[in-house]
Amino acid sequence: MIEENSEVLYLEQENTFNRTIEQLKANKVVVLPCDTIYGLCAKVGVAEETLRNIKKRKETKPFLVLATLDQVQEICVVPKEILELWPCPLTVILNKKEGGTLAVRVPSDPFLQAVLEKLGSPIYSTSINESGHASLTNIMDIILNYKDRVPTFVVDSEMQGDTPSTLLNATVTPYQIIRQGKFKVPQYLLK
Repeated sequence: MIEENSEVLYLEQENTFNRTIEQLKANKVVVLPCDTIYGLCAKVGVAEETLRNIKKRKETKPFLVLATLDQVQEICVVPKEILELWPCPLTVILNKKEGGTLAVRVPSDPFLQAVLEKLGSPIYSTSINESGHASLTNIMDIILNYKDRVPTFVVDSEMQGDTPSTLLNATVTPYQIIRQGKFKVPQYLLK
């Protein structure tokens, strides 16, 4: 049974988009369908500790960020060859303009792109699992396991994937694949 304060929205419903924006603006965590697997998502800069508590993640490993092309270029130094690949299920570790690094992905999913545009901010996205355990990819399993911790679930009636994004480190030369996922990185980037 879903908690009274939890809500399940369907991607096809008219109010889902606006409700998703409301929840993210209110600094709530939302389970969103992504172009890879479902993700625990929250507005960047405000809900990182909440995400850590939900995942029971003690370490300080940062969460990846979903962004539009414009947003990622405001935050990071993005090589031209990476810009030419996005949007796609490729997460890239980039140098931030202010120093440090950030793992970021420009999703190809139209719903996520619209959310990012309307929100006007990147969002954290992380796999749905407790730290050290396998990711959940079935939405019913996700709802049953997280109904007491997450207020909003957005369900896509289309089949969701079970393969995460490919993770590429573009802060080194040649670039290095950290995790092979849904996207096949062109060989010319790895030489």
